[in-house]
Amino acid sequence: MIYEDGGTASSILGWMSIACWIVVYSPQIIENYQLKSGEGLSVFFVLIWLAGDLANLFGALLANLLPTIIILGAYYTICDIVLLVQIYYYRWLKKSQELAPGTLIPEVDVPGHIPSEETPLISEHGTNETKKAEQSLATQCLIYGSALVFVLGTGVAAWAIDEYLHRGQSREQPVEIIEWRSQLLGWISAVLYLGARIPQIFKNFHTKCEGLSPAMFLFAIAGNATYVLSILALSLEPKHIMANAGWIAGSGLTVFLDVFVMLQFFYYKVTERSVPPESP
Repeated sequence: MIYEDGGTASSILGWMSIACWIVVYSPQIIENYQLKSGEGLSVFFVLIWLAGDLANLFGALLANLLPTIIILGAYYTICDIVLLVQIYYYRWLKKSQELAPGTLIPEVDVPGHIPSEETPLISEHGTNETKKAEQSLATQCLIYGSALVFVLGTGVAAWAIDEYLHRGQSREQPVEIIEWRSQLLGWISAVLYLGARIPQIFKNFHTKCEGLSPAMFLFAIAGNATYVLSILALSLEPKHIMANAGWIAGSGLTVFLDVFVMLQFFYYKVTERSVPPESP
């Protein structure tokens, strides 16, 4: 495939961004499934994120932006809906189980219950939590880092395959249209993306990031960073920057808030490890 100057770098970064965003929701969806709960997520975070994705999608369609942006916008919207369905489904499921007659409550969890000789001193839940707390933070960083490198490498491989399949062909970039409706939607999506992180950050202060997958925010950071770089690598002409300004701001600035969420996670992880276990 034949590119103009900067097109190759932009294409590689674009594929890397796509790879990150394809998997970005998976860790949280899996986390919710394993915990049978979506309470680690702020409902307002997901709702505002969904509104931002919708504004992003319609704005990209109106501005005739890169197909990458349009495809990702549609995919984001579907994943946001999946997260919302999980949150409310598991809430309904928990409520149904609580109201179900004959539900047995373990002895160790009954308030005011005096343990008998048959009652275990440490519940299975407590044992699992202890094992989780004892997991090395360095090991987790290695796992997340390796996963990120693998995903970025997959993006590069996808670019190489696309390059091979379209070798010798010239692909023109779509003409970017600057008009007030698309620009308004682009900036609205930027504000919504930034605003969505705020309720999640405040929720983390209360939940200590329990039930929240740090991998989701790690891939979001990488996806947003490579996405912005792909736009800038293509061209630094004022018209190009102006056409994409809302999307550059929305993706670029949310990186800083996502980094803050990651810092919250690691802070609470370190704090959890520093607290000595209670004596039975």
